[in-house]
Amino acid sequence: MYRGQVKITMRIKVVKTKIFKEDENLLKFILKYIKRIPENSVLVITSKIVALSEGRVVLYKNKAQKIKLIKEESDFAIKTKLTWLTIKDGMVMSSAGIDESNAKGKLILLPKDSFQFAKKIREDLKKIFKIKNLGILITDSRIFPLRAGIVGVSLGYAGFKGIRDYRGKKDIFGRVLKMSRTDVADSLATSAVLCMGEGKEQQPLTLMTDVPIEFANKINKKELLINPKDDLYLPLFGSILKGRR
Repeated sequence: MYRGQVKITMRIKVVKTKIFKEDENLLKFILKYIKRIPENSVLVITSKIVALSEGRVVLYKNKAQKIKLIKEESDFAIKTKLTWLTIKDGMVMSSAGIDESNAKGKLILLPKDSFQFAKKIREDLKKIFKIKNLGILITDSRIFPLRAGIVGVSLGYAGFKGIRDYRGKKDIFGRVLKMSRTDVADSLATSAVLCMGEGKEQQPLTLMTDVPIEFANKINKKELLINPKDDLYLPLFGSILKGRR
């Protein structure tokens, strides 16, 4: 990306750590592995260790217990062939984000409030490292409809604008853009999760520098959300469910 006439190259540095334990202090954990955060950086934290630090863990007992948790954690839930398809905090996800992988026989729920957590950890790290512009991004993973494999997604963030709006601006041929917006937060999450991995890498932290974003002290946590009635894919999937073409 170019900023003015200067080419900006985003850099991503993943951080390998020991296994994070339930109820461990996450700020101390971060400081153990990250000794310097440059100005204008974004620290990416996987949601799993945020949830563990908050004690959002339940001992797995049986399938019925997990289904009960899925329904309790969801705003909407429907059973499908492969999983429970749910809506939580305005996002579509499998099983309300409840995770059994790398959980050692337990169920790890999503963090209580990823936006609030990002805001708090940002304030702490800004003071410690004496920096002004710092972004915090809490990530998870999702599956896109009709695509194999997972991609990263943002559960919450602080310190930067999560969306870039091109509406009203012109493209390279002078055409006024009417709908174009870039989902900045999820784009960064996808880049980070690709590098962090989803297996046994033990890389729950990532430091991104030279990031092409607009830093901001105040953010709108609802800026990425869309009413289901206004969603682009609703007519398509509504027709599929009704058996129409």
